[in-house]
Amino acid sequence: MTDTTAPDRDTADFWFDPACPWAWMTSRWMTEVQRVRDVDVRWHVMSLSVLNEGRDLPDDYRALMDESWAAVRVLTATKELYGAEHLKPLYDALGTRRHPGGRTDTWAIIREALDEVGLPQSLRAYGDTDEFDEQLRASHAEAIALVGDEVGTPVVALNGTAFFGPVMTPAPKGEEAGRLWDGLALVTGVPGFYELKRTRTKGPVFD
Repeated sequence: MTDTTAPDRDTADFWFDPACPWAWMTSRWMTEVQRVRDVDVRWHVMSLSVLNEGRDLPDDYRALMDESWAAVRVLTATKELYGAEHLKPLYDALGTRRHPGGRTDTWAIIREALDEVGLPQSLRAYGDTDEFDEQLRASHAEAIALVGDEVGTPVVALNGTAFFGPVMTPAPKGEEAGRLWDGLALVTGVPGFYELKRTRTKGPVFD
């Protein structure tokens, strides 16, 4: 007899680029969800730089893509050398400085973030090398394989079904965050559901 009992806990996979303010907003929501719902989250790196390779981009956005390699490379090296459990704390430390902190001095941000989470400064060197790019691209490709290449960050998968987003501002807290999670769980349970979207009229609200 087949066991059709639902698992006691949901599992979410969350792909992010630390340069993306919208991924940061969604990650704050996901962090809040963990406080109010029984869900385990596995954090993964993806790269807007990889996503936009070969695309015709405005000069300012191209400069951002070139600059954003450093942080995703350091995160990938951290995972490979010290374990995936360090990804979220390091992402939190990087993102707090970049997004609500409004800073763009990437190398200083990386140095401070490594100190904050107790990781060695030797990891900074990996931000300027391609030593772990194969692993970075594999993590990115895993997300893209789930949702297609017409998306950005974040990508969130619930029990294996993935979508780009959700995109929100500001990030809901408490039970409001939990209700949004419940809604995501509902739509991911519908095999034919693909897209729900409206034009953004506000920028990220870092509260």
